[in-house]
Amino acid sequence: MLRLLVVGGGGLLGREVVRLARRAGHSVTATYHQRPIGTDGRRLDIRDRAAVAALVAAVRPEVIVNAAYRQADWATTADGGMHVAAAAAEARARLVHVSSDAIFSGAADSYDEGTAPDPVTPYGAAKAAAEVAVRGLVPDAVIVRTSLIIGAGTSETERYVHDLATGRRSGALFTDDIRCPVHVGDLAAAVLELAADPHPGVRNVAGSDPISRHQLGLLIARRDGLDPAALPAALRAHSGLPGALAVRLNCSATQAGLVVRLRGAHEFVGAGTA
Repeated sequence: MLRLLVVGGGGLLGREVVRLARRAGHSVTATYHQRPIGTDGRRLDIRDRAAVAALVAAVRPEVIVNAAYRQADWATTADGGMHVAAAAAEARARLVHVSSDAIFSGAADSYDEGTAPDPVTPYGAAKAAAEVAVRGLVPDAVIVRTSLIIGAGTSETERYVHDLATGRRSGALFTDDIRCPVHVGDLAAAVLELAADPHPGVRNVAGSDPISRHQLGLLIARRDGLDPAALPAALRAHSGLPGALAVRLNCSATQAGLVVRLRGAHEFVGAGTA
């Protein structure tokens, strides 16, 4: 049994990591920032370095999973990642830091674990900066680079598809915006496997299918009984929005060392797995 501290335990991924870890018999402490999670959740603002250090010292975890982020907040994503890494180093705890494919520009055909970040957005830059801090402070950490997280019907992507299909929001799904969506259950299981793996370094943990946001939206609509024809399509290249177009994570090296199989969206959405 491991003592785990899950930072960002109120998010989609954090909740699933907590659920699977407790089911496996681990002792888990989970943190939240604003919305309380159960009766035993611990409030934590990871922008406060002293608060992070104090909580880690009190919990004395063997493993810390950092799944916290805020896309529009450098202090949470970059500085907060550094604060968690510093506390992990002080406590000599194993660190699994969750990063993102947003660290890449999309200029390459695909990205393996050895590819250096080349972000083109502030969020991508913050995620890349956090990776630098993690590597510098905790050389034996695992950095998990992932993509769009789907599952349980509550992800941001799934909510957006529902809002578009029912007319609650205006907008479109891009046909040239390619990612490798991952099921939250697959990602959480991989995170826990890597938490128990002594080998450090970068791991790509994403779905096996590169797919456009529009294709993904059609799969979600069909799964949930919505009208796929109600989902407008557009080109991101014509939108003026910042960010990469196609980011394909090559997960073959990581998958070879995992028990959990990283399914593609056509399987876990198309088969109706929520």
